[in-house]
Amino acid sequence: MAGPLIRSLWSTTRKSLSSSSSSSTAPLRPFLYPRAHAYSLPRCFSAVAGAAAAADTASSLDPNRIRNVAVIAHVDHGKTTLMDRLLRQCGAEIPHERALDSISLERERGITIASKVTSISWKENELNMVDTPGHADFGGEVERVVGMVEGAVLVVDAGEGPLAQTKFVLAKALKYGLRPILLLNKVDRPSVTEERCDEVESLVFDLFANLGATGARNIWNGKTFHDSEEQLDFPVLYASAKEGWASSTFTKSPPFDARNMSDLLDAIIRRVPPPTASLDSPFQMLVSMMEKDFYLGRILTGRVSSGVIRVGDRIHGLRSTDSGVEKIEEGKVLKLMKKKGTSIVLIDSAGAGDIISMAGLTSPSIGHTVANVEVMTALPTVELDPPTISMTFSVNDSPLAGRDGTHLTGGKIGDRLLAEAETNLAINVLPGLSDSFEVQGRGELQLGILIENMRREGFELSVSPPKVMYKIENGVKLEPLEEVTIEVNEEHVGLVMEALSHRRAEINDMGPVAGSEGRTRLSMTCPSRGLVGYRSVFSSDTRGTGFMHRAFLKYAKYRGPLGNVRKGVLVSVGHGTITSYALLSLEPRGTLFVTPGMESYDGMIVGEHSRDTDLDVNPVRTKELTNVRAASKDETLKLTPPRLMTLEEGIGYVASDELIEVTPKVIRLRKKYLDANKRKTMRNKPKD
Repeated sequence: MAGPLIRSLWSTTRKSLSSSSSSSTAPLRPFLYPRAHAYSLPRCFSAVAGAAAAADTASSLDPNRIRNVAVIAHVDHGKTTLMDRLLRQCGAEIPHERALDSISLERERGITIASKVTSISWKENELNMVDTPGHADFGGEVERVVGMVEGAVLVVDAGEGPLAQTKFVLAKALKYGLRPILLLNKVDRPSVTEERCDEVESLVFDLFANLGATGARNIWNGKTFHDSEEQLDFPVLYASAKEGWASSTFTKSPPFDARNMSDLLDAIIRRVPPPTASLDSPFQMLVSMMEKDFYLGRILTGRVSSGVIRVGDRIHGLRSTDSGVEKIEEGKVLKLMKKKGTSIVLIDSAGAGDIISMAGLTSPSIGHTVANVEVMTALPTVELDPPTISMTFSVNDSPLAGRDGTHLTGGKIGDRLLAEAETNLAINVLPGLSDSFEVQGRGELQLGILIENMRREGFELSVSPPKVMYKIENGVKLEPLEEVTIEVNEEHVGLVMEALSHRRAEINDMGPVAGSEGRTRLSMTCPSRGLVGYRSVFSSDTRGTGFMHRAFLKYAKYRGPLGNVRKGVLVSVGHGTITSYALLSLEPRGTLFVTPGMESYDGMIVGEHSRDTDLDVNPVRTKELTNVRAASKDETLKLTPPRLMTLEEGIGYVASDELIEVTPKVIRLRKKYLDANKRKTMRNKPKD
């Protein structure tokens, strides 16, 4: 025990000396960070210095100086931009805008996909900030991190007000007893007035009252849940994350010395309670995040529920089963890490209430408990909402398979999907027949992100269209309903309502948008199956000027079959290179999805038919050459630009008898049965 203690004391003394000479910490790779050993202690290390270092260590482990806060909001309301400004306010170096969006797809699409944890220091307090996704499909990321924090900053666009996803994330925060702080963002916009902010505040208050009306006091994972009256007494701040300031009073242009985030940071320290945890109890931590490192292996992240953890301590992983608590693996802590700003630094110890990452165990995953070896009690896990849609991933068996990808077999596809399910609890993977796997998730965007990641990693696969997961209760068929909020120009309202009526949507509310002339907001409920593939149709109908937000609401009685939401397709019956001569004759038949020079095969979908039935066509037909006509005449043909399908558009477009062929270079649509005669025999089979 003396060795680790001396190492911890010397490391703390050395850090305090280095921090006095340097105001910033350079980003270092965790596995390259040097650590002081016992034999490196100088002879001048006296008892007085040791006592001072011990006091510093005790103060650094004090839970009262810690605040754990999640930033939650609807999509595009400014969470990640707000996190950038908070990091800058506390002295962190920001390499680029939206610094916490570290995944390539996040930077490309401008959305947050995975939750991120970082730590900042403010007035001798340490704030562990959690940035969460705003899209409904990634709600599982919000659900699994709410157990790590005691407070939440609810960011609401002062112009748009609370929307569908605002209700979802707020319900999760209130369920776990988080102390909320309301931040009205984007108040610098010309359309935002003080009256509009008062109106949005009233709407949010009503939302609080409707969601947090239990008034019960509870305890979960060592945390005290606050009653609804305490949660309703939330502070309101006004901010412009883009300009980098927050204010406790309404203003559109604060004084120069007040253009910072001090009011928000002070409100967090004042309103969010410190974690209620004991340093004297044995160490326990619930794993909330997991990632893999090439050198360190499995890195587990979570909030320390009790006790103190140090490098070298013996620990084991536990999980709850139907028969009791099961021990997974025993090992020791090799590395303790903490993200400060945008850098990862090593630490020697951490106390109860802190959010840390550790390396040393290879088997535990999200939802498992890591504890001292003498502890055999597992912490309660977070309950996630069930998945609502499923898709079937299978081996690519088209005639063009194997040309682009490197991972082709069902075994590799299955291993990749199981690895994804281990780090993302909102996804379930069930093995199917003949190298196929049923993947269950929250929405088509979530599964589309998974498919895109696999495609970039070199996988080739065939994907079925999304299927809604129904329930049967008391003999009644139930289906998932979603709450949809739409904002469009007045001239597009009729077109949108007509399209959604075919998809079994029901209007709840309709009215003008405050501060926007000529805009109308629609609030409705719609079955999840009716919204599959509608986003691209909506963008086309509104000429790109409309906004649509959706979030899972509940399971309700089945509303009946959908209307006619899609026309038939043009199906290829030829194998070879597509020619412009053939496409010229097919243009009057409908909208084309292909260009001359692309490869085609029997059963591949090359366009959308202008009628409701499928049509077999030959896109590889060439002009017969004679002594009169020349092949060079094809160069003068002018074709209408085709509609090239993206992955998300393809997922929403394909019907139940069709598949999406995904390769690293190409996205193709095809029929499930490539042979034309086989398709004719299966034509009378009812579609889902």
